[in-house]
Amino acid sequence: MLWTIVVILLVLWVLGLLFHVAGALIHVLLVIAVVVAIYKLISRNRA
Repeated sequence: MLWTIVVILLVLWVLGLLFHVAGALIHVLLVIAVVVAIYKLISRNRA
């Protein structure tokens, strides 16, 4: 589920770069998605 959200946000980010859709909002969402993905990877490796 998390990886699906990350992939969707990456696609929206690329579309935002190409077509200037949603301005800075998509960049903020991308940063949040990357932080959550890194946190999940780190917490999964510890467990």
